[in-house]
Amino acid sequence: MKNSFATIAVVVMTGFSSVALTAQGTEEDTLFQTFCAACHGATPAAAGSPNERAPTRDTLKTFSAEAVVNALTNGKMQPQGTVLSEAQKRLVSEYVTGKRIDPKALAAGVQPLVNPCTVATPMGDPARGASWNGYGNGVAGTRFQPAAAARLTAADLPRLKLKWAFGYASVSSARAQPSYAGGRLFVASENSEVHALDPKTGCTYWTFKAAAGVRTAVSVGPYKAANGKRGYAAYFGDGRANAYAVDAQTGTLIWTRKVDDHTAAAITGSPTLHDGRLFVPVQGLNEEGRGSTNGYPCCSFRGSLSALDANTGAVLWKTYTIDEPKPRAKNKDGVQMYGPAGGSIWSSPSVDAKRHLVYAATGNAYADPAQKMTNGVVAFDERTGAVKWFKQIIPADNWAMGCPAKSADNPACPETLGPDFDFSATPAVVNVGHRDLIILPQKSAIAYALDPDQLGAIVWQYKFGEGSGLGGQWGGAYDGTQAYFGLADFLTPNPGGMNAVRLSDGKLVWHMPPQPLLCGEKRQGCGPGQGGPLTVIPGAVLNSGLDGGLRAYSTRDGTVLWLFNTAKDYTTVNGVKAKGGSMDGNGPIVVNGMVYVNSGYGGLIGTAGNVLLAFGVD
Repeated sequence: MKNSFATIAVVVMTGFSSVALTAQGTEEDTLFQTFCAACHGATPAAAGSPNERAPTRDTLKTFSAEAVVNALTNGKMQPQGTVLSEAQKRLVSEYVTGKRIDPKALAAGVQPLVNPCTVATPMGDPARGASWNGYGNGVAGTRFQPAAAARLTAADLPRLKLKWAFGYASVSSARAQPSYAGGRLFVASENSEVHALDPKTGCTYWTFKAAAGVRTAVSVGPYKAANGKRGYAAYFGDGRANAYAVDAQTGTLIWTRKVDDHTAAAITGSPTLHDGRLFVPVQGLNEEGRGSTNGYPCCSFRGSLSALDANTGAVLWKTYTIDEPKPRAKNKDGVQMYGPAGGSIWSSPSVDAKRHLVYAATGNAYADPAQKMTNGVVAFDERTGAVKWFKQIIPADNWAMGCPAKSADNPACPETLGPDFDFSATPAVVNVGHRDLIILPQKSAIAYALDPDQLGAIVWQYKFGEGSGLGGQWGGAYDGTQAYFGLADFLTPNPGGMNAVRLSDGKLVWHMPPQPLLCGEKRQGCGPGQGGPLTVIPGAVLNSGLDGGLRAYSTRDGTVLWLFNTAKDYTTVNGVKAKGGSMDGNGPIVVNGMVYVNSGYGGLIGTAGNVLLAFGVD
């Protein structure tokens, strides 16, 4: 149950059966002290310590017991959960949250639909009509919705009302962005369920159960089966690096493909569908968190991008962002260390159809030696996967959790620790006048515009904050005239705020400082950070904040046009007890006169929540 994974090797070697009972003498307290207490203490851990990004004991009490069980089974704590029996997972989850588990909430398999749609409306063609298909509303990743598809103006925003809410069972976060295609709304959850909903009422057409939690948006497109059957498929990825194609009409599995066998591999960047290929990014957070652990043979994960055949799931090509790891030194206990490693691709890749290129943004390295394609943008040939060019922004950013600034005598850590300024945003392909630019923000709080015709040369850059290793800059939005960036900067004195800059030259148009906190005083889990992906329609840009606020700003001057506090309890159409909380890793979508957003980002930087909200104008 630790973000740092600091004791996993000890846990694996000893097993629970050989651990002596604590003075309290209870099994649940022994489980907590053995597996959890080192990271999930009573107070936040010091910066730079192995547990610096682990939620405190008080934060865990805000979760449901079912959510902790799910994190150990399907979510980011799954590596820790493998050493616990099902009974032990439930026991320690009840102990750390102080809540009892509802046995029905953890029943295996997909449960009968609580609110099924009574009319089997056929899927429409995703290429026709209004949509927000995939993560960035198109393969260019601009996160712009034209007026005809939005059917919502800046003047309409103050009249938005909550129409319905949908709850995700047994989770503390709702991190997967919704998608809208073919007249259906597709949403996913870290409880491993993917749902197809009616956009107007929230009734459920079908639910699919994946092998692990799903944090990606769904992309929808045509497929042809080997038997000649044709239809539309919903494509997504899970937390164990499995990619899926599911029939969008029925929810029936078409194919699944494991794209990476490394134990740390996971898919959080939404796969991008284009011209019969599904481009799937892979990240390795679970190894980045083990780097300082002497018992772990750090590090061997390699970020990658794979192209799959959309009809069959066959791997057409796979390209790594990191050279093959080799043995380095052994640590003081004789454990062999490896490197290089890292280069995760956190975000959805974009497609440059004009140049037949796929762009992916990469993260930092985990282990020495330094690598040339980390912390930058890589251009892959769409057909072959060959790297056509790359632009590294910050070289030698080698970072692993818990490592000190200098580690000359500890090969489990980089010799010199980098700032952890990885890219977590999609490199958007934006047409600006008579040229194209690739634009994205970085955790350094600098946004870059790159020239795709000059091997990624920097055209302009704009600094909008101090920069922070904690808290992603998940993406800007671009309307053809201006670029919009929200600020995370969680480890700085001044997080939060919104900025608009000219696309032509990167000059500031307006800045709006952080708004009054909706969650009370600034504290762990409550802050003004606004690093989540933005969404722009003509006249307004929407931001979902860490304090639970969904805000719409005027694109002209930054005036706040509309505000809704999502951090409250809701009665849901599917009967799941739900509440809103912080919002960070996913953004709102606007389509057909409605706004859809997920609320809840439980953990160190945010407050728990598990709800999808749908807004419309009366």
